[in-house]
Amino acid sequence: MKKVVSFLINDLKLKKDDVIIAGISFGPDSMALLYILKEIRKKIPIKIVCSHVNHNVRKASKKEKIDLENWCLKNDIIFESMIIEKYSDDNFHNEARNIRYHFFEELIEKYQANYLMTAHHGDDLIETVLMRLVRGSTLRGYSGFSSIVSYDKYKLVRPLIFVTKDEIIAFDKKHKIPYAIDKSNYKKIYTRNRYRKHVLPFLKSEDKNVHEHFLKFSNMLISYDDFITNQVNKVFSKVYYDNKIDINKYFNLEELLQTRVIYKILEDIFQDDLMLVNDRHVKLVRNLIETKKKNSYVYLPHGKRLIKSYDIIEVVESIDEVTSYEIELIDYAVLPNGRHLEVVDEWDSNGNDICRLNSEDITLPLYVRTRNHGDTMSLLGMNGHKKIKDIFIDKKISVSERELWPVVVDSRGIIVWLPGIKKSKFNRKKSEKSDIIIRYY
Repeated sequence: MKKVVSFLINDLKLKKDDVIIAGISFGPDSMALLYILKEIRKKIPIKIVCSHVNHNVRKASKKEKIDLENWCLKNDIIFESMIIEKYSDDNFHNEARNIRYHFFEELIEKYQANYLMTAHHGDDLIETVLMRLVRGSTLRGYSGFSSIVSYDKYKLVRPLIFVTKDEIIAFDKKHKIPYAIDKSNYKKIYTRNRYRKHVLPFLKSEDKNVHEHFLKFSNMLISYDDFITNQVNKVFSKVYYDNKIDINKYFNLEELLQTRVIYKILEDIFQDDLMLVNDRHVKLVRNLIETKKKNSYVYLPHGKRLIKSYDIIEVVESIDEVTSYEIELIDYAVLPNGRHLEVVDEWDSNGNDICRLNSEDITLPLYVRTRNHGDTMSLLGMNGHKKIKDIFIDKKISVSERELWPVVVDSRGIIVWLPGIKKSKFNRKKSEKSDIIIRYY
């Protein structure tokens, strides 16, 4: 852990009266960070504020909060905490992160802090880089995260980025630092946990210092990204202004800059939340720009819409007035109801959230649209047709939901699937021949 201490003192250059907000969960990583800050305070009179968020999903959380508060009281560290009473977002981790960082920023303002410190370590960096590589991201996103990020009033610092989880645990045991283990960190349902259990051990068996190579790789990508970003910034305002994309000026750019401009537009739309931006969204925008259609549109997460009209694409912030749509389904689509349709190579589920089609039975391309008056569908395992309206009534779909519910049709207008509700006679079993698999989520 000498690298961590050296980084804080020699590189970050902590000084007298610096105020640090430390995000502490009472896990082994964050408690090691808090202990190190406490020890540094013996040499440099810094002010430490322990910021704890109870995510309210585990019974043990209440006791962990009490134990952490008592430890801070014993060691003369300011303790601030909050509890998340309820969640509204389908993406628990994303919502929890947003709430957590909003709380941190409130404390930064309250204490006029110089720094916000979190306990992300070297193993976290490896996992993040690998997940982004598999999922797709920006060049900056592929770098994982950096040790220091500068904001207007403070710096976000990750001092433990230089060390591994094993080193942290050994440090905690050596100094008898209390901590609690969150058992959800071992659940296979979470993508990160699968990387942690299966991929990291292999990489470390190849080289125990692999985290150092990933850190070097991360820093190199950040340097390259900084250079390209400077080039993009020089042309960005010419291509994107007043929430509009000038298609002609976009095509005048080199291809590398075209892609980066799209990423920057998406980051501007989503306020730099990289978790919402990936390759699929870039492809949606690129397809919209390059389509021969003079008028078209695509949907993006959080109710955003891009509308193409001849040589201009406009970003529309709200879909409150959208009552109908028709989108060509190539490989991925964000829908106005906040859900997604994605063409996948394979999928284990066989519920109504999955549709398997044989292209020989239908006429491509596929489209996803809102229902039309009089729409009928030939249901799987039944003779004749049934009105979409009656299906909605049977499934107790509210009137407001029906307006934007997706209906998948082929180019002849024949309904092949009512995502999440019913399958048509065109759906194929897993054991039958199918070359198109669509997932609704």
